[in-house]
Amino acid sequence: MNIQQNTILLTGGGSGIGLALAERFHAAGNTVLICGRDAAKLQTAAERLPGLLTFVCDVAQPAERQRLFEWAIAEAPQLNVLFNNAGIQREVKLTENTEAWAVRANEIAINVEAPMHLTALFGQHLQQQAAAAIINVSSGLGFVALARVPVYSATKAAMHSFTQSLRWQLADTSVQVIEVIPPAVHTNLGGTDHSFGVPLAEYADDVMQQLAAGHQEIAYGFSAKASQASRAELDGLFQALNSQRG
Repeated sequence: MNIQQNTILLTGGGSGIGLALAERFHAAGNTVLICGRDAAKLQTAAERLPGLLTFVCDVAQPAERQRLFEWAIAEAPQLNVLFNNAGIQREVKLTENTEAWAVRANEIAINVEAPMHLTALFGQHLQQQAAAAIINVSSGLGFVALARVPVYSATKAAMHSFTQSLRWQLADTSVQVIEVIPPAVHTNLGGTDHSFGVPLAEYADDVMQQLAAGHQEIAYGFSAKASQASRAELDGLFQALNSQRG
C-alpha cells in the first residue's frame, strides 16, 4: 500500500492504536479523517494535527454509521481508504447474569457490525477510486482466544473470516483488503492499562512499515505466531494463555 497521498477515514481514532496511526498517516502527508465517541479527545487530536477532520459518533448505532458515511463523502469526496479500527474489550463470565445483554450486544456491534456495515456503505465509492484500501483490525485473540474476554475474542475471529471473504470478493477491483492483527499493545483497551503489552509507538511504527511493504496481513509478536500456527500449536498457545484462571 502506498502510505502517502491518501484520504483515510480511521474509526476509533481518538486514542490508542487509532490515534497513533492517525498521527503517522498525517505526518506522511495523507488527508486524515477520524471519528470517535469522545468529543474532547477528538478536539485535542485536531489541535495537534493541523488539517485533521473529526466527527463525533458512536459506530455501534446503524444510524450513526450512515451519518459518518454521508459526512466523510461530503468532506472528502476523494476518500480512498477505510480503516476499521474502532473496538472495545470487556471481561465477561458467559453464564453469569451480571449484566444486561445490551452491554454484550454493544461490544459485538462495535467490533463486528460496524466494520461490516461501513464496508457495505463505502464499498461502491472505494471501487470507483484508482487505488483504494479497506483495512480491518482483528487481533491475535481472534486466533487464540483469551477466555476472560470471550466476546471480544469471538468478534476478532469473525473479523479475520470476514476480511478473508472480502479480499476474495474484491480481488479484481482497485481495492486492497488488509488485515491488521495486533498483539496486546500498551493502551487502555477495555478500560484497563495494558502495561504488559508492546509499546504503542513501537507497534504503530511497525504497522506503517508493513503497510508500506505491501503486506496483506500485518501481525507482530504474539499475533504473528498465533496467526501462522498449526492446530496443535494453537491448542498449546490457548492453554498457555489461559493457564491462570480468573
